[in-house]
Amino acid sequence: MKWDGISEFVYVAEYESFTKAAKKMGISTAQVSRQVSALEQRLNIKLLYRTTRKVSLTEEGRVFYQHCRSVLDGLDAAEQAVSNLQSKPQGRIKLTAPVTYGEQQLLPLVNDFMVHYNDIEVTAFLSNQTVDLMEGGYDLAIRIGKLSDSTMMAKKLSRRTNFVCAAPAYIEKLGKPHSLNDLNQHNCLLGTLDYWHFKEASKERNIRVTGTVRYNSGYSLSDAALKGLGIVQLPDYYVQKYLESGELMSVLDNYREPEEEIWAVYPHNRHLSPKIRLLVDFLAERLSKP
Repeated sequence: MKWDGISEFVYVAEYESFTKAAKKMGISTAQVSRQVSALEQRLNIKLLYRTTRKVSLTEEGRVFYQHCRSVLDGLDAAEQAVSNLQSKPQGRIKLTAPVTYGEQQLLPLVNDFMVHYNDIEVTAFLSNQTVDLMEGGYDLAIRIGKLSDSTMMAKKLSRRTNFVCAAPAYIEKLGKPHSLNDLNQHNCLLGTLDYWHFKEASKERNIRVTGTVRYNSGYSLSDAALKGLGIVQLPDYYVQKYLESGELMSVLDNYREPEEEIWAVYPHNRHLSPKIRLLVDFLAERLSKP
């Protein structure tokens, strides 16, 4: 009887819904509710707050959930360790990533991965919006920068550097900025934000900039910079080859912001299956920087 209601309680806690938990388990909402209520009665503890709009964990429920989740993960790991002992990775992987990073950096590596493991299918959804992994049924997400969702597990894959740069012709004509205040005298090529990120005196700063160009495309912004239209701030994978060729020049290097980390993120409640672990390790190896 100690196992009765445990799975139902864990899924309700994770989905914050009896209906979604029931759908996940393939049973009725009433059955999930009965099992969780019986569990609370057996423990003599209120595990969940229930309203007409929301279900949330009590303080005791949070503690109990953490222990129950660990136990279920252990059972999943034991089952998968046995079932996959002699089998090769196969099945579907559903992932999401930022648009440009996904197109330019990630998916070519995913294609390489699939050459090695041709029994794996991949579905990828590229979006610059933060996608709900649980709601969308995703196995994996690639995120850039600081992680805010503590309910997710994460593995660092790589890092990226943002450069402020301009074409030599632009710098020859309008001069090279030497301080952040100098940006007021320059045409700054804007993306979706009105500010750029810098580090000054060990503190991170957001500097508001203005200019005659605003594109939601890094490729178009780098092209505008190459043609001498202004100064741009872009990640290394847009401009690195142009910096190396001399077609663009890096400026304000002393104010360059810290590198942003690139993460593989997956739901805490989902055991990292062999195929997902293989892909994450593959990406970490290929994307790692010294």
